[in-house]
Formats: sequence, C-alpha cells, structure tokens
Amino acid sequence: MKKSKYIWYNGKFVLWDKATTHVLSHGLHYGSGIFEGIRAYSNKKDTYIFRLEDHYLRFFNSAKVALIKIPYSQKTLENATISLIKKNKLKDCYIRPLAFIGDGSIGINPANNKINVIIAAFKWGTYLGDEGVQKGIRAKISSFARMGVNSFMTKSKISGNYINSVFAKREALNAGYDEALMLDSDGYVSEGTGENIFIVRNNKIKTTPITTVLEGLTRDCVINIAKQNNIHVVEQKFTRDELYIADEVFLTGTAAEITPVREIDDRKIGNGLPGKITKLIQKSYKELVKGISEPKSKYLKKI
Repeated sequence: MKKSKYIWYNGKFVLWDKATTHVLSHGLHYGSGIFEGIRAYSNKKDTYIFRLEDHYLRFFNSAKVALIKIPYSQKTLENATISLIKKNKLKDCYIRPLAFIGDGSIGINPANNKINVIIAAFKWGTYLGDEGVQKGIRAKISSFARMGVNSFMTKSKISGNYINSVFAKREALNAGYDEALMLDSDGYVSEGTGENIFIVRNNKIKTTPITTVLEGLTRDCVINIAKQNNIHVVEQKFTRDELYIADEVFLTGTAAEITPVREIDDRKIGNGLPGKITKLIQKSYKELVKGISEPKSKYLKKI
C-alpha cells in the first residue's frame, strides 16, 4: 500500500496523517463499523471505477444490518470517491470506504455516539501478490471454522466479523502458506479470508451458495463471464476433498481479483498450474474492469 495525500473524512479532504480518531472510539474497541473495497482501473486512455454504485449499495445494506445510520447519501459518497481519486491524482487504485461508531459511550451499547465516515484511495497491488495471480498460491484448510450464520451476518461487511479471517490468515502465513480456506459450521468449504472460492471439475464450475458467504461482486462477475462463455456454473456446497481432486481452484474478490490456487494442504491442484478456465476468467475480467472489452458497460464509472 502506498500512502496518498488526502483522505475524505466526514465531508472534508484532510491530509493522510491527519485523518485520526479518538482512542475511545466504539468501533476501535468493538469492531462496530462497516466497510467496502472498491477498485479503479485504467487503460491507455481512460480510468474507470468498477461497480461503484453496487459497492455503495452493499455499503448501505451493511449499515442497515449493523444498525449504523450513515449521515450521508449514497450519491454523496459516490461523488466524494470520484473527487478523492482526482484530488490524489490516481488512476489504478484501491478504494476503502469505512463508517464506524465514534467515541462517547464506552459500553457495548453505543448509545448516541457519532457515526464517522471516511473514504481512502491509494495504490495497492493485488491482495495475494502478482506472482500468485500468475502462478497460483498455496493454501491450507484453517483450523478456524467460518462463523455460523447465527453468529455473524453474512450479507454485510461488518468490521468486527473479520477477526475470524485475521486468525485464519495469520495461522496460514505462520505455517508457510499464502492463504487460508475456511469450512462452515457443517464442515463444507465456505470461503477464503477475504475471497469467494470456485472449483472446476470436468469443465464445469462450482461455487459455495451465498447462504453462508458474502455476496461477492467479483463472484457475480465471474458467474456472468462463465455463462457468457457457455461454461456451466452450479452453486452447491462441496467438501474439502473435492477441493483436492478439482482440476482447477481459484479465488475471487475486489482485493484478490482472480487468483488461482495451485496447492491445498500440500496437495497439488490439477497439474499445479493455472488452468484454462481460470485463465479465461482472468483475461475476461481484466478486459472488463479496464474498459477494454466493454467500455460502455453499466459496471464502469468513467472518471
């Protein structure tokens, strides 16, 4: 991550190092905040924010689930994002909106504490690294199960939920892997620490149903790309050993983009290289987000 000059903070552009909050902010102590991850991409001519409106729709849906009343309209935050990118003179960048409960009441109940909203935009490469995108990553099944649907809310990006992912990620890294894959409370494959998961068997794609995972916007794009290429997609639970015998496995997310998995629990996936369907999805996704294949796509906001 490379620091930018400005962050949008409660309606104003402030210098990066001045965008601070009180140490007794409720969100810091209890994870009472919601966030999004968005990306902007450029080609040789133009820069586009990918699915800006959809990301902010999910942002406000997360706020509804978390009982956080955002003091700005969706359109205000969309326009602020565009202005921030321009003010920071960015093209390819990652965008992080965050709304969190500030200081006041220190108890579990935040009472009438102020809601703070920030938007940051900065240069940040793909989450699992360029080499991972090109050659595939090594993953392990985590000892930490994905929290159950009655323990957290799967349709929202609530900050506190992600401690589950933090534990799983650190365990995987400490064991020498690149990423963790978590099982749900019934023992089926759920998702990565910040990505949805897809497997390919016999030229067909399978992915975990949205019942227990986040409704990923990249996930949605992948399903559409597959269907456009006449590749059959089924949303169905599957077990860890089906991962091992898959022809291809890949992860998807705004941060991770389309990342192949070459090995899971020391078992090589397929021939240990990104497969033909994974590469097709990668290529199609890259051309989409950069405005190469569909410059007038409804998913693209030109800036």
